[in-house]
Amino acid sequence: MRAVDAKIRRRLDSDVVLIRQVAEYIIASGGKRLRPAMLLLAAGATGYTGGEHHHELAAVVEFIHTATLLHDDVVDESGLRRGRKTANAAFGNAASVLVGDFLYSRAFQMMLRVDDMRVMAVLAEATNTIAEGEVLQLLNVHNADTDELRYLEVVRRKTAKLFEAATRLGAILGRAAPDIEEGLAQYGVHVGTAFQLIDDVLDYSGDLQETGKNLGDDLNEGKPTLPLIYAMRKGSAAQAQTVRHAIEQGGREDFAAVLEAITETGALEYAREQATREAAVACAAIERLSNSKYRDSLLQLAEFAVNRNY
Repeated sequence: MRAVDAKIRRRLDSDVVLIRQVAEYIIASGGKRLRPAMLLLAAGATGYTGGEHHHELAAVVEFIHTATLLHDDVVDESGLRRGRKTANAAFGNAASVLVGDFLYSRAFQMMLRVDDMRVMAVLAEATNTIAEGEVLQLLNVHNADTDELRYLEVVRRKTAKLFEAATRLGAILGRAAPDIEEGLAQYGVHVGTAFQLIDDVLDYSGDLQETGKNLGDDLNEGKPTLPLIYAMRKGSAAQAQTVRHAIEQGGREDFAAVLEAITETGALEYAREQATREAAVACAAIERLSNSKYRDSLLQLAEFAVNRNY
């Protein structure tokens, strides 16, 4: 991971000062680096020993992820991420969008260094799917009729797809057999889904100092996440109407009443159960991997995705 961070900093170099400033601001703000770590672990688990391609692709995955964050924060008008001002709050929307574009294009330049058409195909598909997921999420904003299936479709495309790409790329580098590669890809899908489900739980139960974001940000933006969908499904007519109104109007005015409905219906417990189920499916998907410290770490990472507080 130190090698990946070094690679990230080298590849961020640009003679345009604002690009360096915004990119450095984002990279320095932290982040879990889960996707790069999963790529490295998948490569190690499948016996990759071919040089530094795993570092290059891990950096590519992080660049794509960072670009999506820059664009997301502009779309959502977010002011806080990881306990700091978002780039759009610090530098403006135009700079955030354009530096996000730079990160996407730099990622594709870096892909060429690996010189593997399958790698290009996986990443091209992933970036396209992520963009589709972002548009689907936009269509769901302020739509209180969004059901669980539609919500999960957004999660699979917008969040889980890059997790899937990361673990598949590691398997491709390791020249894994098709069934092992597919198992690692499915591991990525389900860990990514679990990760997003817990993010949605933490939006109503997390601590600002740990999560780096304000409680109720999703509600403020009118996003119908799983806790809200479940509370409307299982709550009383009055509770369902309260949540519906909050989604349709956005803002935090109804936050206390919505939180009460979520608590009384067990919506957070339900979302955690779904996340736990996704993590279990992820672990089952890599049962055929040979025993190694990499496989052990992948299993631990799936557990972390569910049990984290940040």
